Amino acid sequence: MHKVWLLFDPRRTLVALFTFLFVLALLIHFILLSTDRFNWLDGPKKAADAQSLVLPSLPA
Repeated sequence: MHKVWLLFDPRRTLVALFTFLFVLALLIHFILLSTDRFNWLDGPKKAADAQSLVLPSLPA
């Protein structure tokens, strides 16, 4: 394993790895926030009832 670290600088490799993982975590969280089921900030959006979309008829 030490031969691998002779090819790559450990500091640059670990910084690149942690940067990649941080960007990946942000991407996953924003994808989850854009869904209705997993949005923990706004909560689920309620679908409008079909009954509420119908206008009541006026008496003649």
